[in-house]
Amino acid sequence: QKPILLQGHERSITQIKYNREGDLLFTVAKDPIVNVWYSVNGERLGTYNGHTGAVWCVDADWDTRHVLTGSADNSCRLWDCETGKQLALVKTSSAVRTCGFDFGGNIIMFSTDKQMGYQCFVSFFDLRDPSQIENNEPYMKIPCSDSKITSAVWGPLGEFIIAGHESGELNQFSAKSGEQLSTIKEHTKQINDIQTSRDMTMFITASKDNTAKLFDCTSLEHLKTFRTERPVNSAALSPIFDHVVLGGGQEAMDVTTTSTRIGKFEARFFHLAFEEEFGRVKGHFGPINSVAFHPDGKSYSSGGEDGYVRIHYFDPQYFEFEFEA
Repeated sequence: QKPILLQGHERSITQIKYNREGDLLFTVAKDPIVNVWYSVNGERLGTYNGHTGAVWCVDADWDTRHVLTGSADNSCRLWDCETGKQLALVKTSSAVRTCGFDFGGNIIMFSTDKQMGYQCFVSFFDLRDPSQIENNEPYMKIPCSDSKITSAVWGPLGEFIIAGHESGELNQFSAKSGEQLSTIKEHTKQINDIQTSRDMTMFITASKDNTAKLFDCTSLEHLKTFRTERPVNSAALSPIFDHVVLGGGQEAMDVTTTSTRIGKFEARFFHLAFEEEFGRVKGHFGPINSVAFHPDGKSYSSGGEDGYVRIHYFDPQYFEFEFEA
């Protein structure tokens, strides 16, 4: 099956994200453009213009009214999804690396980088109180002095966030009190990506230590490990099958020295329970930086260092094979 190719960025893709229904796909890259596409046919719906630096992260709230983006231009911005109008701008001291809406869409969190003498912080804003954004005063700010946060997601019911660090550590921070609920270190290198399962009971991490690992959201118990020979940049869990897709490849700066044939730039599929690889999908001319399953599980997308986003629809055999298995 031929993938749908989305060409809307000039630089490498940093994150792709479906909305809850899956009819829209948001893509951000190391250029200042934030794009939104129809996932069914790859038609570009529009762009959110305003950022002046690389955009590291994007999220949409559960009813797709608002879009949140974080950028290297030291800002986190809130947009009206339908009109593309900028609703709020939060200025920060350093680049915004991760961002996200809680389950209700009322509270946003974002983390900033440790750079230029500034510490890494996680900030929480309640959108129901406009004065917080106007005065740039979050209701809570958690400092992370040891190792900067490289990826973060909300836990179930918005009670805490799960943060992955440069050191390979995973933390849970309470969204009410800010205290550190638990911490574990299963990875030996930086965690590049964290994605939760559809029902928010589990999450998967992708790390530079060539593995992706599955954890329980509440207890942070380590459940499974998926091993590869290259750094894993992104990992996603299928909403309907026990399948995992991993995207990665070697460091971007080493790409010119390998041909695509041996560059291992494929998206790789593993079985969730057996930890065995059962398929690969080629296509990108460089490492894959972000992967995401469609919420209905019938397709998945990948965004690469080559600046392209590819939407792959699974063949009918894929579904038959799974039900037989």
